[in-house]
Amino acid sequence: MQLDDHAMKELMLAGEYHLANGELLSEEVRRAQVLLEEYNRSSVLEGQRRREICEELFGEFGEGAYLRPPFYCNYGYQTKIGARSFANFGVIFLDVGQITIGEDVLLGSYSQLLAAGHTIEPESRRAKWGYGKPITIGDNVWLGAGSIVGPGVTIGENAVIGANSVVMKDIPANVVAVGAPARVIRTIEPGEDRPIDIAS
Repeated sequence: MQLDDHAMKELMLAGEYHLANGELLSEEVRRAQVLLEEYNRSSVLEGQRRREICEELFGEFGEGAYLRPPFYCNYGYQTKIGARSFANFGVIFLDVGQITIGEDVLLGSYSQLLAAGHTIEPESRRAKWGYGKPITIGDNVWLGAGSIVGPGVTIGENAVIGANSVVMKDIPANVVAVGAPARVIRTIEPGEDRPIDIAS
């Protein structure tokens, strides 16, 4: 049975295997790319227009949130960004699955939230079947530069992820995690205020 474009989109939104090469999803990707092209070539003096683009692009874009260009994503509407969150240069969201970013989150340069995947079976992968699984980043999380977060991962509030870490499993709140794959190395104590040199 051949599924139409709307059925494929419903599969995508449900996190199921789907094909993204139909006209509906392709048009939604093109829409996002047009907005991103304008955003990424805009001047730093065009703050209001940048804000307008983000409000049009994303499912939610909180007050005081800011993305430093260049920035890239698939759809935009699959991503929600909380108030005062900040993404540094070169951040990527593969928002085939939903991406939810809390408030006051810091995303280091070239960090990647990859809520997308493919089947490991060779023939279906060749046919371009893929899926999305949601990523959730809690309030006040800091992702160090170059961090990668895989599909289906939740990172708890206040967590710090070291630069170049690869997060493929959930990370609890109030911890520091580093490595590839990332592992918790210590708990963040209440009121702790000292420099940390593993994330930037």
